[in-house]
Amino acid sequence: MASQDWLTKDFYSVLGVPKDATDDQIKKAYRKLARTYHPDKNPGDEAAESKFKDVGEAYAVLSDAEDRKQYDAIRAMGGGGARFSAGGSGGGGFDDVFSSMFGGGASTHRTGNAGGFEDILGGMFGGGAGPFGNAGGFGGFGRRTQKGADETAAASISLAQAVSGATVQVVNRGQRFNARIPAGVHDGQKIRLRGKGQPGANGGEPGDLIITVSVEKHPVFELSGKNIKITLPVSFAEAALGAHVDVPTISGETVRVKIPAGSSSGTTLRVRGRGVQGTGTPGDMLVTLKIVVPKKLSTDAKEAVEAFKAATGDADPRADLARMAKIS
Repeated sequence: MASQDWLTKDFYSVLGVPKDATDDQIKKAYRKLARTYHPDKNPGDEAAESKFKDVGEAYAVLSDAEDRKQYDAIRAMGGGGARFSAGGSGGGGFDDVFSSMFGGGASTHRTGNAGGFEDILGGMFGGGAGPFGNAGGFGGFGRRTQKGADETAAASISLAQAVSGATVQVVNRGQRFNARIPAGVHDGQKIRLRGKGQPGANGGEPGDLIITVSVEKHPVFELSGKNIKITLPVSFAEAALGAHVDVPTISGETVRVKIPAGSSSGTTLRVRGRGVQGTGTPGDMLVTLKIVVPKKLSTDAKEAVEAFKAATGDADPRADLARMAKIS
C-alpha cells in the first residue's frame, strides 16, 4: 500500500541501484547492505540501525511489483520540479499536478467538496473521505475514523531459519518488533504484523507492518515449498552400475540413497519425509544426480574407458536428438 512519505524517499538511492534495476540486482544490493548494517553486527550503533531500517523499507517496496509500480508513479508525479502547496494562486502547485493527472479544473480541488483534493489523497493512500471527511488533516466536521496506512519492512533469514521457523526482530519508526517466521517460508514471502503500521485517524485502528522475507542462499540446499532440493555429485561408475550413497540432510544427519543402475545426470530421486517438518505432512528431499567426470585420468583408467567405449560402440546417446530437433 502506498505511503504518504514516498514522495520524499529515494529507495533506489538507498539501495544504490539504478531506477531500471532488475529484481536480482535489487535483491543482491539489499542482502549486501542488510548484512553490513544489521543490528546484531552493530550493537548500539543508532546510525547503522537507522540505515538498516531504511534499507529494509526500500527493499520491501522495490521487491514487490505492485508497490514498485505505485512508488514509481508517485515519484514521477513529484519529480518534475513541482512545488507542492495545498492552495495559492501560483502555478505548479499540488492542485495543478492533480488537475493535469485527473483532468479536473484547479478550482475543483480547492473547494474541499466531494471529488476534490481530499478524495484524491484518500484514494491514493488508502483513505476514503466524503465531503465532510478528514483524509489529509483538513478541517471539517462529521469526521469519521480512518485506518492507518500499512508500512513495509524487510527481514533476511538463513535457510535453517526458513526450514525450522524463527522469531526475528524488525525495526520500524525507531521501534523494534518481534515477527514470527513460520517453517517453510519461501524467498519473497510477506508476513503481516497487525496493528504495527501508521496510527489511525480520529480513533481509527492502526495499519499493519508488512515484512518481506529474504531467504539467504545455501551452498548445498534449496527450499522449494516444504521440499528440500539438493544436487548430488556421483561418479560415472556409480551412475552406470548403481550404488548406495550417503546424502546429507537439512537436519544434519545423513540418509542412504540408492542410485539405480543406468542413471543419467538430471535424474531426480525422492526421499520421503526429509524436507520441512513443520505442521501437517512433512516435505520430501529431492536429490538430483550430477555425473562428475575426472579432469585427469591415470593410464589404467584411460585404458579402461577406451575398453568401455569399444564395448558400447553401438550405443548412441544422441539417437533421437536429430529427430526431436526437427521443426515441423
